[in-house]
Amino acid sequence: MNALDLQAETTSDAGVLRFITAGSVDDGKSTLIGRLLFDAKGLLRDQVAALSKSRGAKSAQDSELDLALVTDGLESEREQGITIDVAYRYFATPRRTFVIADAPGHEQYTRNMVTAASNAEVAVILIDASRIAGKGLKAQTRRHATIAKLMGLKIIVAINKMDLTGWSRAVYDEIRDGFARVARTLGIEDPIYVPIAAVHGDNVTRPSPHTPWYEGPPLLEILEAIDATRRNDGVVRFPVQRVLRMADGVRAYAGRLESGVVRAGDEVLAMPSGQQAVVQSIRTFDGALKSAIAGQSISIVLDRDLDLGRGDTLTSLEARAAKGLVADLCWLDEQPWEKGRRYLLKQGTRTTQALIDGIVFVREMTELSEVGEAAGLKLNDVASVRIKMRDPVLADLYGERPATGAFVLIDPVSNQTAAAGMIREAA
Repeated sequence: MNALDLQAETTSDAGVLRFITAGSVDDGKSTLIGRLLFDAKGLLRDQVAALSKSRGAKSAQDSELDLALVTDGLESEREQGITIDVAYRYFATPRRTFVIADAPGHEQYTRNMVTAASNAEVAVILIDASRIAGKGLKAQTRRHATIAKLMGLKIIVAINKMDLTGWSRAVYDEIRDGFARVARTLGIEDPIYVPIAAVHGDNVTRPSPHTPWYEGPPLLEILEAIDATRRNDGVVRFPVQRVLRMADGVRAYAGRLESGVVRAGDEVLAMPSGQQAVVQSIRTFDGALKSAIAGQSISIVLDRDLDLGRGDTLTSLEARAAKGLVADLCWLDEQPWEKGRRYLLKQGTRTTQALIDGIVFVREMTELSEVGEAAGLKLNDVASVRIKMRDPVLADLYGERPATGAFVLIDPVSNQTAAAGMIREAA
């Protein structure tokens, strides 16, 4: 996608966009977020005053502020000069509301990025042009691109610190072409590229006079216009959270509708058992509804009582369950995977025992090759694996239905989250 395509007219209110910033240490993620917040008037007066008093600041003028301190709020982060925790910030423009997650850049905290990316639609991957020119992309940038692709995020590549390269178009083209090769290898479709200097605001919220060769809009305009709507084919997915006995004595199944539209009179399946029923009514605290859409918390009354509980899901009639999956995993635990070790697989409200039955491949992060002879999984590995479960789970593919096509593996001994998974095939 050419960035110019984003200049087409959009509605005055494009809704909420959740995006994550990612990149290697010192690529400028925290500074970029500080710049967006400052220029969009998303900082309170006392925050600006505090920044103007920070070490090295001379005044409250934007060029003098250490904008990274807006998100590097932990004392340990300020002392080390790195982001450790995921920092969330909010701001709005007349066209859109934004939720930003600033993910750590250090490899040790890659798992924090996975957590942040699970609730995002777009990834802004920063690259420090001054350190990369002539050297090639860093492995951590490749890892972040891989995770963003696995989790179905649209990708914007912000090539930062262009001022330190003398605004060299040759450097920009070199880095853009390098990332394009990564995108082709991973199957990333139409990444958007923008040259910026976050510390000064060039091409962040306003066009830069230093890049007459760049024909696209600033980053903020791209974020305001980008269509990040997740695919929704209308199928119903309603994980049951609890069973209620209503005042009139009927049984209702309460939860949050994750996808689709449900109406009174619709036929549904109770998965994984496969029992069929008809929706008799839809209830909320504010009264009955004729229909409900994804995102609403509701209670569903069926035409007959079914033996359902937390962990079951009401679905459209096309749904199917499986006891075997092929899935992509991001390994999050410092404890490596041990062959034969059993885990708890949690998909929505459902939990069952699971076993990694084999490794299809592990993604090597230097050349992004698929290593098929890998013997194990360790912290921050990205792999394709085969999984067997004791009980069937909903076999939704992540690329089609992210809400129910994702799961986590939990170590039953330590209770640590061992891996985040995305279903690719039902076996």
